[in-house]
Amino acid sequence: QVQLQESGPGLVKSSQTLSLTCTVSGDSITTTNSYWSWIRQPPGKAPEWIGASHYAGNYYYNPSLQSRTSISRDNAKNTMYLQMNSLKSEDTAMYYCTRGDRSSWTYRGQGTQVTVSL
Repeated sequence: QVQLQESGPGLVKSSQTLSLTCTVSGDSITTTNSYWSWIRQPPGKAPEWIGASHYAGNYYYNPSLQSRTSISRDNAKNTMYLQMNSLKSEDTAMYYCTRGDRSSWTYRGQGTQVTVSL
């Protein structure tokens, strides 16, 4: 069974950088044709796709967040990372990693709450 586990600081100050980790088990982030994404859902709002890692090593980003976002991965650790800088209060959300692209996902982690404080 595929499992994804997000981790990171729950509270980040405004203007600082967020760093999240997604550890995957039961599948490989280099499985052929696989995408692994970060999404977030602010309270009371729809989920928003942040970006994705393609199995071949390419990265794709939501244009609205691309200037502040970086996704990377460690194949040996089967782990994906998210960095988002210049945090704002609007970045407060539940952050998830998924096995999927910007349109759909098949597996999702339990999520990690990120709150941006002033």
